[in-house]
Amino acid sequence: MVITESIELNTRGNADMQDITDQVAARVRESGVRSGIVTVFCPSSTSALTTIEYESGALADLERLFDEIAAQDRVYKHNERWHDGNGHSHVRAALLGPSLTVPFVDGRLQLGTWQQITYCDFDNRSRQRRLVVQIMGE
Repeated sequence: MVITESIELNTRGNADMQDITDQVAARVRESGVRSGIVTVFCPSSTSALTTIEYESGALADLERLFDEIAAQDRVYKHNERWHDGNGHSHVRAALLGPSLTVPFVDGRLQLGTWQQITYCDFDNRSRQRRLVVQIMGE
């Protein structure tokens, strides 16, 4: 069985990180599928998904890492071509990737105790985003 749902988000951009674990878990519960996998996909080239302990220190560390390896003020060929100032956003999103898959058993996500599903919007402005949530199993 395959069920496709969505999650709607309003983001602030500029490395806005949101814990979407409860929303994903709710989609799995509501699906009635007992065991399988859930894939979350962001159809965007300036945002990404990961897991992290969703607490202020870990989030600040992740943001600092992106500032160090893909700083906003660097010269990006993308910016030279499109003049939209979000070259760093594309690079950051590419490093994490657009999707995440989590197994679930008896309707419960099999995440670690301190592991949350985190959506990261790296664009340089606020956005309305729609994530695709696909549940597969039996």
